[in-house]
Amino acid sequence: MAADPTPPPERNGSGPAAIADAITEISDKATLLIHEEIELAKAEVMEKVNKLLKGTAVGAAAGLFVVFGLFLVLEGFAWLAYWVLPFPTGTFFYGFFVIGLLLFLLAALFGVLAAKFVRSGAPPTPQMAIDEAVAIKETVTSPNPEATIVRPETKI
Repeated sequence: MAADPTPPPERNGSGPAAIADAITEISDKATLLIHEEIELAKAEVMEKVNKLLKGTAVGAAAGLFVVFGLFLVLEGFAWLAYWVLPFPTGTFFYGFFVIGLLLFLLAALFGVLAAKFVRSGAPPTPQMAIDEAVAIKETVTSPNPEATIVRPETKI
């Protein structure tokens, strides 16, 4: 195995080729940094979405059991309303109407509360990626970037 007789050209940092290489390297690193920030944002949002989906699935299962249990309880209340309130004998359907009316009133109240909660909620944001981008911007715009490298606190 013979060594290559011609050594690579030396770069003294003052020629146009050295400047072009430096610009290309900076561009490549900036592109890589942007791609990594985008991937971090995607990962954060996906983590939050997965948590929301798990919570939704467990909540839906709990809601199903509540609906069936509530159905039985409400039927019992309807019969109780017929027994307690002064309805004519044999008109048990009035008890069901009274309980139905109470359910519609409760549904309206809960609907208003749900709309209020949904409006006050914030969409999931990739906070760690935003903090990292701010730190990068501060480092890049600083006159002494080596001394200003500060990592934001991460909360996992």
